[in-house]
Amino acid sequence: MYRQGIEGFSYYLGIRSLDQVAARTDRVCVLNILGGESRTVTPVSHAFSGGNVVFGTAPGRGAQVLKTPAGDVPVYNNVREGLNAGHAFNTGVVYLPPAGVRDGVAELIRVNPALEKIIIITEKVAVHDAREIRAIAQANGVDVIGGNCLGVADSWSRVRLGGALGGDHPDESLRKGTVAIFSNSGGFTTTIAQYLATAGWGTTTLISSGKDVYIHYAARDFAHAFRNDDRSKAAVLYVEPGGYYEHGVDFGKPTVACVVGRWKSKLTRAVGHAGAMAGTGDSAPDKERWFREMFEVDGLFTPETPHASKKGAVVVNIADIPAALTAVMALNGMEPDFPPTGSLALKPWMANTQGIPMPAELDLPVVTAMEPYAGQIQGLRQQIGAVIARQGMKDASGASVMDPKTQVTSVHGHSVLDMALEPLEANFALPLVHEIAGENDRALLDVAVAAEVNLVGDPILVAVDAAREAGNAPNAIMAAAVSIVGPRRVERALACTRALIDLFAHTGLRDGQGEGFDLSTITVDDETRALFLARPDEADDPRPEAMMQAVRDRGSRSVFLRFVESMGARPSRDAILAAIATTIAWGPLMRKRISRLTAETLPWYLRLYGVMVGASIEAPHHQHGRLHGIPRQERFSEWTVADLCYLAITGKRAEGDEARPLQLLIGLLISNGPGAISAQGAKGAVAADGPQTPARVQINKGMAGFLTHTGFSHGGNGFEGMAFLLDRFRGRGLEDPTDPNHGLDLRAMAMEFARDYKAEKRRAKEIGQETRALPGVHHPVFRGNPVNHDPRERFIAQFMEERGEYNIFHAFYRELVQALYDVGASPYVFCVNIDAVIAALLLALLWRDYRTGALTERDLETAAFNVFLYGRMIGAAAEIDDHLNRGRNMDTRTPASACRYVS
Repeated sequence: MYRQGIEGFSYYLGIRSLDQVAARTDRVCVLNILGGESRTVTPVSHAFSGGNVVFGTAPGRGAQVLKTPAGDVPVYNNVREGLNAGHAFNTGVVYLPPAGVRDGVAELIRVNPALEKIIIITEKVAVHDAREIRAIAQANGVDVIGGNCLGVADSWSRVRLGGALGGDHPDESLRKGTVAIFSNSGGFTTTIAQYLATAGWGTTTLISSGKDVYIHYAARDFAHAFRNDDRSKAAVLYVEPGGYYEHGVDFGKPTVACVVGRWKSKLTRAVGHAGAMAGTGDSAPDKERWFREMFEVDGLFTPETPHASKKGAVVVNIADIPAALTAVMALNGMEPDFPPTGSLALKPWMANTQGIPMPAELDLPVVTAMEPYAGQIQGLRQQIGAVIARQGMKDASGASVMDPKTQVTSVHGHSVLDMALEPLEANFALPLVHEIAGENDRALLDVAVAAEVNLVGDPILVAVDAAREAGNAPNAIMAAAVSIVGPRRVERALACTRALIDLFAHTGLRDGQGEGFDLSTITVDDETRALFLARPDEADDPRPEAMMQAVRDRGSRSVFLRFVESMGARPSRDAILAAIATTIAWGPLMRKRISRLTAETLPWYLRLYGVMVGASIEAPHHQHGRLHGIPRQERFSEWTVADLCYLAITGKRAEGDEARPLQLLIGLLISNGPGAISAQGAKGAVAADGPQTPARVQINKGMAGFLTHTGFSHGGNGFEGMAFLLDRFRGRGLEDPTDPNHGLDLRAMAMEFARDYKAEKRRAKEIGQETRALPGVHHPVFRGNPVNHDPRERFIAQFMEERGEYNIFHAFYRELVQALYDVGASPYVFCVNIDAVIAALLLALLWRDYRTGALTERDLETAAFNVFLYGRMIGAAAEIDDHLNRGRNMDTRTPASACRYVS
């Protein structure tokens, strides 16, 4: 059916005035009414508009209904069925996928002669299809709005057609007034209306034109309807780059144009709105110039430079639209429609300066949020610690990651290269507080771990001794120890931690030191007090007093230890451990860096750390009050975790910087990423327990999982490097491996071995055997470059060079990889890997005792294995904690489809 369009246009245009865009009399048919977007948006539009949707279509789902607050909307398989059922409509709304839009428009026009308007919500309609849609609509006298739009709305008629203008509560955003809005952006259409209301301006008709390449209802069409609408005294345009739709258009009334997208001139392809990429002469600066000339203004309107005329103003920030419109309307002698409803000044609902002094202009006062947000924010304030979403974690980690380019692992954002330079106790804390602990917290951690290392009189020592006598490797010996540190062994310490968190959570305390905190504000009932006090059967345990004295000797501060001491009776060792753990965790917990579960379980990790180090020390060296002959109070009050690990490895007190190589090694070994065998073992053990309720948390089992997934290759491999070095240096009279004037020709030694190795490779190839691998040399991930380096080995080499230190074993390894290449035994210069570094540093550390016979080769092997385990127990703690917080039930299983049978 042909309709007569508006005179003066070379194409059909049926909308003469803005009050015809969205009228109360319009009746709507929605195509794909049960689609994801329509199912959400259409019920709101239908209810707001007084029930204007007569039916919708969804092929194959006819006879269903879409439930809305204004009643059910019937659904048919196609438009013809709806018409045959007696329904009538003049407006079609299209939610179809891009490929179906053209056919949907054709169906609407073909079967319904009464059709007047079509609103296309779909984005990215093909240009070819858009041209055909335009031709079909023009030939049949139908106005089209869109595509890629959010529909239209009218604040006077209280009608919304298609899309989501006004959001979920259009009655709040669409306030009656005198300003029409025409916008390339659907979302900003609503935002502009809300912004205008803050300055007292309401709206008439709002049109989301969309910004596909084809804008069917464009600025020229809007301008005509705007000029003919007596309700609309002014207009706001939101304009993006691309197209000449706005060029030379006479809007005839005061207009504010917001032109955005200067940054898009740097793009080489369209982003966001498909048509928002300019060609030649239609960029954002070009459009700014059009409007400045049209409005006869010298520049852009900003609060600092309010360029405006009676015709209009140009802005580039939507926040400036209300002020610009008010200025333009004032020049025309017009005032806002109603009193301002607020301001666009920042009104923070939440703020946390972390105690940092802020300038007044930045330290904005917090205002009460509107409901329901105020209640939700209050709930967040009561929440303690972070809440971490559950997800599948097979081959994944939220704690560690390896950089594929550098092959360097980081834990909670800290590279192992950086961690190797940190005090060892800082590394012990990092997996559980997600940040580098300060000096005060590190000292407290030293005390906590030192109190757990001596296992004299504990059944753990019996189990460890039996495991060692049975010939087990160091990982199995440690596993015997951690298997005994089960939930009941830490039950009271965890209960004390939970109680401390409950008591102090909402006191405003921001850090665990709590200097000046008034403990009289904490009310404790008798049952809670009893939880913290030592029982009669613990009267002979000297550690509580020794731990408290050690804290005083170190000058450490803890509000929780002060609280425990204030009970008026002797606190238990569990209470002191809980107070130390809570002090270390408190700052990250309050900043929501870690979860409450992590904070509550920290005592368990601290106890396990100490027990695992203690398990690596043979039973005869555990004595009452002494460990390897070192008095308790010295270890508690003065020693660091690095000193304890040095004692466990060497059996001696570290003098000066002797423990530093050990600290470096352990820091480098903490993690090799979530794919490492040890990490998978820890994660798998946690996942096997299912949903992690407090009653089912088994951290020691996670540690056992890590330990059982290490072995002589993944763990003890450093000793293979030691054995290799022992063979090379046996009988050569080496006295001091750290003396660069050792008198040995390392180049000659390396070349000799390289030639023998090349011959060995040739013989092995002739008889079809594999050549033995060289420990500490090469690694598949570094293959392919002419010269290869393990970044951890390079780190150690540079560190030693800067300090003027020397290690003959490390130097030999570097000569060896070059010699292998020089004689043709390798196709390129292999890297010296981290196993060689472990071997070189440890062998130098233990060389003198080995030469005197104080240590055997088996002792060297145990030492190399234990050093690896010390590092990886820190990384395993990170993976266990991450999995407890983040992992889903049994989420490390391999799907059956990925499993195979090997015959």
